[in-house]
Amino acid sequence: MINEVNDFDFENRIVTNEYSSSQDAEIENSLRPKTLADYVGQEKAKSNLEVYIESAKVRQEPLDHVLLYGPPGLGKTTLSGIIAAELGVNIRTTSGPAIEKPGDLAAILTNLADGDVLFIDEIHRLSRAIEEILYPAMEDYVIDIILGKGPSASSIRLPIPKFTLIGATTRAGQLTTPLRDRFGVLLKLELYTTEELATIVKRSAGILDISITDEGATAIASRSRGTPRIANRLLKRVRDFALVKGDGTITSEIAAFALKSLDIDELGLDAIDRRMLEAIIKFYGGGPVGLDTLAATIGEEAITIEDVYEPYLMQIGFLARTPRGRCATRLAYDHLGIPYSTPTQTKGVAGQGSIDFDN
Repeated sequence: MINEVNDFDFENRIVTNEYSSSQDAEIENSLRPKTLADYVGQEKAKSNLEVYIESAKVRQEPLDHVLLYGPPGLGKTTLSGIIAAELGVNIRTTSGPAIEKPGDLAAILTNLADGDVLFIDEIHRLSRAIEEILYPAMEDYVIDIILGKGPSASSIRLPIPKFTLIGATTRAGQLTTPLRDRFGVLLKLELYTTEELATIVKRSAGILDISITDEGATAIASRSRGTPRIANRLLKRVRDFALVKGDGTITSEIAAFALKSLDIDELGLDAIDRRMLEAIIKFYGGGPVGLDTLAATIGEEAITIEDVYEPYLMQIGFLARTPRGRCATRLAYDHLGIPYSTPTQTKGVAGQGSIDFDN
């Protein structure tokens, strides 16, 4: 229940209007695509969205609430802005940790216009009290407000404008079932292919006025771990090497030199990836090893390993996740140049017992 509705000034502290006039210059220089036609990759999600958006426009109704989930850096925030642009409405953005009290959410919802999009990043981090406010807001476009305190307190139901909630999360499994079930559209974003990332790199290079060859774009894309955010970051760093060590043009040779200097190998693995795999192999006999134990061994947060490093290592077949822990595969041994032998017992701190690869 809500104790009070915060005023608009406080609401502006935790919500930003992504398309306000004060940010026009920044948006024009952004690498984010603005339309579905410019959005590269995620073809299945994109084709379905086109149908949902067109249907909503024909019916002249708000789009059903949308949940975007998948590993970080795949374009969930970008896609939310595109949805708003395709619908021709404003988008208001916030994040789960920023909404601390029910009154914060009430202030946001009451300041929306009809058809607006409300984007909540990291929606899995909303508190239970905030979720309770969202349920009637998502279903019936109303919020419950408590007036007064103690025995004289009363409750009123306040209507709010019809809106579309877009939630983004890297941890869909942490969403409560009642909240997840209230989303009409669920879209999982997958890691990108090298070809898709090469297209993104060339598009970004054009926006940033960087000279790049097709081979240079492919060299960067192949080491970007299937993630556009990483591809754009590497593009900027390789540009620096091209300007200082080369003639300003990113070729496959300058890209390889730059990425080697950044300690990124030909498959996109960095020092932490290699340290993680080496720890599993050398300290724990190839696994299985628990996530918390592995995190303590390499000095990284468990959630970082699970959300940032594991998805790509599993996609390329270097890591297997079992109920008993993480195991390095033969491909990981070969890539690191470590002789492979089938482990029969987990050694060291990981504990004892034979490894059952069927689990």
